[in-house]
Amino acid sequence: MAPVLVLIDIQRDYFPGGRFPLVDPDAAAERAAELLTAFREAGLPIVHVRHESSGSGSFLEAGTPGAEIDPRVAPEGDETVVVKHHPNAFHGASSHGGPLGEALTAHVGAPIVIAGMMTSMCVDASVRAASDLGWKVTVAADACAAPDLAFGGVAVGGADVHAAFLAALASAYARVEPVAEVVAALRTPA
Repeated sequence: MAPVLVLIDIQRDYFPGGRFPLVDPDAAAERAAELLTAFREAGLPIVHVRHESSGSGSFLEAGTPGAEIDPRVAPEGDETVVVKHHPNAFHGASSHGGPLGEALTAHVGAPIVIAGMMTSMCVDASVRAASDLGWKVTVAADACAAPDLAFGGVAVGGADVHAAFLAALASAYARVEPVAEVVAALRTPA
């Protein structure tokens, strides 16, 4: 069965000048754009996920420019757009798994390829939920980005945050591959 591309929260607040810039978001967006182009050229299904926060002044605040999907990966034509309000795009009352699960009902059994922002939050939560719901998941590693974080007085650079979360996902929840490998697989006859 053909894979479905799920692009999670590649929104303007995560870029320089936004309310919560990540480490190297432009590089991740460029790789995500390559992935999106390959899926479009192959005529494969695409789902865009956009987070909307309701708190005034919060990042990804509904109705602000920062909540808009980056133009490099903006939806076109009849591509599905799902709005979420929790880190896990499958969160919700639906038996299919929230808004993303509903959007994927026509593709049950297909593998999904996930890319987006943040590796350490919405990508991580959604990949784990997808796996728990029985989806076969591939994460496009270089089409994701993470922030610098700190805890207990320890600062962790965004590149290390990104690598740690991808390593954890690769250990039990998903295949983790660079965009070039995902695209090559799409272009290889089955």
